[in-house]
Amino acid sequence: MKSVLLLTLLVLLGGCINKPPFKDEFESDKTWTEQMTQLPAYPDARHLMKFDAGAVTSNQYLVDTSSINIGEDGVIRFTLAIKSSSGVMNITYEGIRCETNERKLYALGRDDKTWAQPRLSEWQRLDYVRQFYAQRELAKNFFCPHRQIVSNADEAVHALKAGKHPSIFP
Repeated sequence: MKSVLLLTLLVLLGGCINKPPFKDEFESDKTWTEQMTQLPAYPDARHLMKFDAGAVTSNQYLVDTSSINIGEDGVIRFTLAIKSSSGVMNITYEGIRCETNERKLYALGRDDKTWAQPRLSEWQRLDYVRQFYAQRELAKNFFCPHRQIVSNADEAVHALKAGKHPSIFP
């Protein structure tokens, strides 16, 4: 009886030793690498498309549709324009990583229609910073429906025109 138990135990242990760990079977454990980002042309008012960022603010939110770029690294990059009720326009070039629900600021627009490097340019969780109304709305309802990045810039523009990504509609 002892020899049968010992033999069974050895067979079970041998099976465990020879098999690779379960997690190695998936690609999700690969290290993510952010690609180099090239700044787009400064936005032209003809390409700015308004979207609803919710009733939290009286600001007007717009995306430069010509700047939308889906990177091979799974980041959607775009120019965001925020126009205050007094007419002041703030322009930024940003990226959203749908998989992790994060946002990164790449550049700030200047009055002379050039880009400036921000003091802080790191990935930030969208749910942790209250002021990211527009970015949260873009991620949730336009660019990252169900945390899946849109397949191309045309799909993103279509979602902006429709008021939400088609997969969000009931």
